Amino acid sequence: MNHMRGSGQPDRLVVIGGGISGLSSAFYLLREAEKRGRRIEITIIDPAEKLGGKINTLKRDDFVIERGPDSFLARKNAIIDLAWDLGIEQELVGTNPAAKKTYILHLGKLHPMPTGLVLGIPTEISPFLKTDLVSWGGKLRALLDFVIPARKDETDEALGDFLSRRLGDQMMERVAEPLLAGIYAGDLRKLSLQATFPQFREAERRHRSLIRGMKANKRLAPAVAAGASKLPAAVRGSMFLTFRGGLTTMIEALENALAGTERRVCTKVVAFRPNEPVADEGSDAGQVGATRMDTETGQTVDPSQAWAPYDVLLHTGEIIQADGIIITAPAYDAVELLDPHLDTHALRAIRYVSVANVVMAFDKKDFGVEFDGSGFVIPRSEGTTITACTWTSAKWLHTSPGDKVLLRCYVGRSGDEEVVDLPESQLEDAVRRDIRDIMGITAVPLFTEITRLHKSMPQYPVGHVQQIAALRARMSAKLPGVFVTGAAFDGVGLPDCIRQGKEAAARVYEAISKF
Repeated sequence: MNHMRGSGQPDRLVVIGGGISGLSSAFYLLREAEKRGRRIEITIIDPAEKLGGKINTLKRDDFVIERGPDSFLARKNAIIDLAWDLGIEQELVGTNPAAKKTYILHLGKLHPMPTGLVLGIPTEISPFLKTDLVSWGGKLRALLDFVIPARKDETDEALGDFLSRRLGDQMMERVAEPLLAGIYAGDLRKLSLQATFPQFREAERRHRSLIRGMKANKRLAPAVAAGASKLPAAVRGSMFLTFRGGLTTMIEALENALAGTERRVCTKVVAFRPNEPVADEGSDAGQVGATRMDTETGQTVDPSQAWAPYDVLLHTGEIIQADGIIITAPAYDAVELLDPHLDTHALRAIRYVSVANVVMAFDKKDFGVEFDGSGFVIPRSEGTTITACTWTSAKWLHTSPGDKVLLRCYVGRSGDEEVVDLPESQLEDAVRRDIRDIMGITAVPLFTEITRLHKSMPQYPVGHVQQIAALRARMSAKLPGVFVTGAAFDGVGLPDCIRQGKEAAARVYEAISKF
């Protein structure tokens, strides 16, 4: 696909999807253009009423309530870099240092997570041997990890199968599953190890033991963090971070930084297509000034609109010309756009799970319970409606007035999604029943906020990393200047999405600079 662009012509980029991946892509496209001394026109298109995707902070009665994601891992630098780039690094807040304890529900009782547990892997043996979460038989089986040889086969495997192979079923089901599955709302027996926790396989490969390998990683972590982190002093030492005014702070800052770009909300992209230029008499095909006929409408495109390699078709019938396209829509929407052009089985293999969160506010004087930690997670085997509960006002001191309490409960996971669509009163009753049975809380909430997030959690199947690499190779060959990215590809956390947006911006610019 070769054409000549006029020297004064700006690069026209379309970003499909206005969540954190799309906004990060657009922000870093601006940076790429500046770095290269290029003029740029960006159009961000999203079917929702406002940009920001799942990030949604509600301010109500002096509470700061997250209706989507509520925080991010401090050690992942992409989001810290973005905070500095946007000038909002001083808005970062960490968790309450007095609320470090986390619990796991087992046989209806809350048990403190043993110290030294890293992503469900015990790195300190003495506290692990004292926990009641696992039987003595389960503990001895986990310690066999020190003698079981490393798997020689380098192919991908399911995360749950890997953990059972190294630590045994009890550790996988009672400890690792509630901790790790919560990140994806997934079934560990179906999630790809390489796509979710590749560091586990690397630990096994290098140290022959998962426990030994994770212990070695833990020793390295402080040195890595100290060398790489740009965190303000006030929040150093916190594993999780957010912004004082909620995660919407970042969305608002991105929107301000993107003030010169065109934003199309309530707008759906229905298709895109590559173009072949049609020459005017006396004009070289492909040069600026060549006219082009729209194959769908039969209309000639204004010659003053320089030829572009792609047309992006909107549901309104409008056509936007683009030199490059970044698709950050969910995999099921990306399939519709890419299907006419190439094999999309890698995207079709990504299932999505629906979840909901139920946030309840209470008067502290009626509450009757003191929290000494940040919350708890629940294994599937417990049979509760909720999958986890964050003691939000204890974990994040900025989220609630001092005389109030805020709880956030999670429902829905792979194989148990029907609960997400229960009528509000039934869902609230089920959640209140669980917190009464688990914590003895009988107080009536001041208010309840229920947020349903349908098809929001992408599930990475075994072989995902290789399948996506192959898809991108096909796209690079057949659709140069078109890139697909976001939570469905290489990490679901906010820092992962931001990093992917930054990478997409660089790759798309590399591709269009060759046109």
